Amino acid sequence: MAPTSNEWAGPDKIIEMKGNYLFPCSYHFYARPPQMVSGEGMVLTDSVGKRYLDFFAGVSVMNCGHCHPRVNRAAMEQIQTLQHTTSLYLTQPVVDLAEALAARLPGSLNRSFFCNSGSEANEGAMLLARLHTGRREFAALAGSLHGRTCLTSGATEIPMWRTDPFLNEVPVHFAPDAAGLAEILQNRGEEIAALLVEPVQGNGGIRPLPEDFFDILGPLLDEKGVLLIADEVQTGFGRTGRMFAMEHYPRIPDILTGAKGLGNGFPIGFFSSTREIAASLNRPSASTLGGNPVSCRAALAVLEVLDQENLVENARDRGAQLLAGLADLAEKTPFLGAPRGLGLMAGVDVKAHRFWSAPELTDIILENMKDRGFLIGKNGLDRNVLAFQPPLIVKAREVDALLSALSETVKELL
Repeated sequence: MAPTSNEWAGPDKIIEMKGNYLFPCSYHFYARPPQMVSGEGMVLTDSVGKRYLDFFAGVSVMNCGHCHPRVNRAAMEQIQTLQHTTSLYLTQPVVDLAEALAARLPGSLNRSFFCNSGSEANEGAMLLARLHTGRREFAALAGSLHGRTCLTSGATEIPMWRTDPFLNEVPVHFAPDAAGLAEILQNRGEEIAALLVEPVQGNGGIRPLPEDFFDILGPLLDEKGVLLIADEVQTGFGRTGRMFAMEHYPRIPDILTGAKGLGNGFPIGFFSSTREIAASLNRPSASTLGGNPVSCRAALAVLEVLDQENLVENARDRGAQLLAGLADLAEKTPFLGAPRGLGLMAGVDVKAHRFWSAPELTDIILENMKDRGFLIGKNGLDRNVLAFQPPLIVKAREVDALLSALSETVKELL
């Protein structure tokens, strides 16, 4: 049984237990972190009953909001019917989900492989690219984060996430922009299986691809036969005001990956491609829990909620409101940069101010906003970017409330 309100361990005990039983790589936000015990919609509640408006959504996971009744009901019905068999047996939820995805994916991407996380999805996409092209190498942008498996760690350029000391053995070429990638493709294109891109870099600081990115690289991808892998683990399923962020750009990827928002808290990942490219992954393969009935039923409910509650359109409209409000605040605040992003995925650089470094000031802002009842994130190469990635159910008045609280917070730091 779950503990009652009188049995919560509390933040201090949780931190003690983390130190005793978890690996030291397991960090947490805040100098005074709360223990979260429940969630509903936009709201998280801690062990002492304090409520917070969640503008981070578990890092772009809870697109439908916390404990959405339709998503949870679908999962619970499936749990009470059939939780797991094996992919070697026939079940319906996985093929229903694959069909529903095919109807929403861009272009002719209509074959999917299901797994449990974004890292697995990107690893599978990179394997597929190697099998289809017969090539070994990859190209990716500086500031990328594609996962923590072997290949995906190698395709991750952010230093803090390159933990393995032997990642230089993974053949990935990085460049800071389209021009640099074009040079790599010119020189190494015949050896490169795929270019990996996040349409909006998440951990790299909420950085959308430039509008002309594929105008520069598209012809070279075609000429050299290099596949395009779009990593939509954070951006997929309405986050940017389109079902997939690649719909903002004039290029259909050869392989698209996703996770996070599709499950709304239930573990799921996938990579999708065309019939021709998918045919290259034809030797026996499986993921024990990938495509399990519970996660697939939850994901099907997520797709229904996105459609029926117009959450993609809401992400577009509330995102415009959020970016406009952040821009107005940045103009009045010397230590905030101009916001950037797409839809409900926005980032703001924090600059050094008075006697604080940029990362120190970022942590102060997060702490003060938490104390005011608002949860926001941070990322960027120097961990000095404020990240706003709320559930797509967010209302106009909640965006206004966030902006008001942020305005009061930064005024106190001038």
